[in-house]
Amino acid sequence: MTYLLLAIVAISLVALVAVAMSLRRATSTYVKFRGERIVTCPETHQPAAIRVTAGKAALEAAVGREELNVCACSRWPEKQDCPQDCLAQVKEAPEACRVWTIMNRWYQGQTCAFCHQPFTQVHWHDHPPGLVDVDGKTMQWNEVPAEHLQETMHTHLPVCWNCHVAETFRRQHPELVTDRPAH
Repeated sequence: MTYLLLAIVAISLVALVAVAMSLRRATSTYVKFRGERIVTCPETHQPAAIRVTAGKAALEAAVGREELNVCACSRWPEKQDCPQDCLAQVKEAPEACRVWTIMNRWYQGQTCAFCHQPFTQVHWHDHPPGLVDVDGKTMQWNEVPAEHLQETMHTHLPVCWNCHVAETFRRQHPELVTDRPAH
């Protein structure tokens, strides 16, 4: 009887370890492939914004397979039946083509176009930074379609959250703003 109990406990432990390893693999895959990415379309050689089916990839990774599919692309619906060759870029460098990674790298080491404070740590969820165009109009970076982000980074300057809010207020309610000279 004790041998049977030991065997059941051993089998249960092995099964528990296998399930834990599958869950870890699935979670890791999901985190690795979630979010919007910018890739170079193999057909047009232009930037395209894509999303990968991270949830499906995570489920497949849990059972030992890893298959990626595009679930959204800025070139769809016209090119929805493409061979999805852009996935090779995602597999090769999943972190490097993620929009957040690209934007983090761009803001790091830069200073706000208005207050000249350096971007040390970007608070994406509560105070996302912005951009300012040549006309002085500010916008949040996530208002720019991802496939246009790289060209926008060449034509716009970075703006901190505080200055973006202040300049937006100034633009929308000029009658409520009083400019005073600096001391």
